[in-house]
Amino acid sequence: MSNFILDNALVLTMDDQFSMVADGAVAVRAGQIAAVGSSAQVVEQFPLWPRYDLQGRVLMPGLINCHTHLPMSLFRGLADDKELMDWLNNYIFPAEAATLNEDFVRTGTALSLWEMLRGGTTTVVDMYMFEKVVAKECARIGMRGVFAQAMIDFPTPEYRTWEESLEGTRQFIQDWKGHPLIIGAVGPHAPYTVSPEHLRECHRLAEELDAPLVIHLCETRSEVELIQERHGRTPVDHLDHLGCLSKRLVTAHMVWPQDGEIAKLARHGVGVGHCPQSNAKLACGIAPVVKMLQAGVHVGLGTDGCASNNDLDMWQEMQTANLLQKLSCNSPTVMTARDTLHMATLGGARAAHLDHLVGSIEVGKRADLIVVRLDAPHQTPVFDPISQLCYTTKSSDVTQVYIEGELVMSDGNVPAIEEAELRLAVAAEAERVQAILRR
Repeated sequence: MSNFILDNALVLTMDDQFSMVADGAVAVRAGQIAAVGSSAQVVEQFPLWPRYDLQGRVLMPGLINCHTHLPMSLFRGLADDKELMDWLNNYIFPAEAATLNEDFVRTGTALSLWEMLRGGTTTVVDMYMFEKVVAKECARIGMRGVFAQAMIDFPTPEYRTWEESLEGTRQFIQDWKGHPLIIGAVGPHAPYTVSPEHLRECHRLAEELDAPLVIHLCETRSEVELIQERHGRTPVDHLDHLGCLSKRLVTAHMVWPQDGEIAKLARHGVGVGHCPQSNAKLACGIAPVVKMLQAGVHVGLGTDGCASNNDLDMWQEMQTANLLQKLSCNSPTVMTARDTLHMATLGGARAAHLDHLVGSIEVGKRADLIVVRLDAPHQTPVFDPISQLCYTTKSSDVTQVYIEGELVMSDGNVPAIEEAELRLAVAAEAERVQAILRR
């Protein structure tokens, strides 16, 4: 890991002041941001360090995907145009039970990382089975994230009993303690698939190990009705009653919270991963993002898994999130391009409880940085780079990605991934899945 300067850039820091530096530079020392400022200032501070000319392109923090299921890229397009519970119970859960193993998870994770790194994502909040395999592949390729071992009340291809799942999760989190990129987490699937006592056990384990707690919550009206019928409370109130709301909790979706529940989320410091495209595709609804932000809830953006999206493109999520809020609030001013970029960077870092490490370009934070060109035909001309990044930028506009100061993607190439080999592995897994599901 070397020291270097990224020079001659439009530096978009995404700090709380939304600072921008034209003709700017960022110095990186041992994976950490050492200086931010004008090119002249940074070069004067570190005159002997190597300089890399970014040709006036945007240099900004990497994007943070606050909700993923990385291995599910191998289920892309498997069961489209379904209701959520039909999709889950009749397609996804059976497919997972029949096909899931460590090779599937490893290949699907690599495929997802290939796509995400090419699009500028540098941090993920993931939840799936065999999460130790997901974490190992992310560490090998260079992705940062929170990795939640999925836990559910029925047997899975990985664990046959709840007790096995609980012990496996404990071991997984302990095994990755102190890693520079990987944070292990507890991942109860949802309040409709995990009992109240088991949710309490998940919370206690997260507290004991000082680990994040990740869960799907308030995704559909039917979920809200089901939890009310079973427990006499709405989903957020149900978790509050169980003592599970805290600053370590990261929730996914949060489409149907009531006003009182939103206030509780803010008061307890709960993070929310908003998944606009997945929620739209499954007709779950439009999350009250503006209300949550106004209440002080930390909201980031997520793609969900490829089985319900069907891609991992955070630029599309930004555009969709912005437009759906304008539409649902009947106001073109209710969410700005600046608000949306914040959700994809520093807001996402706060939702994932990682803002001490990433989310903005500030001295002392980790050097998770992306370079974005604004000279493609769809980007021309440029009157306002902030609007350009939110409304017109595509994954193909990202030219370099640094994580922990390491160049992990350059001009579409991810050095840690052998593309031809991965394509063959994906094709083999897809053929195997099809053969099994035809039986």
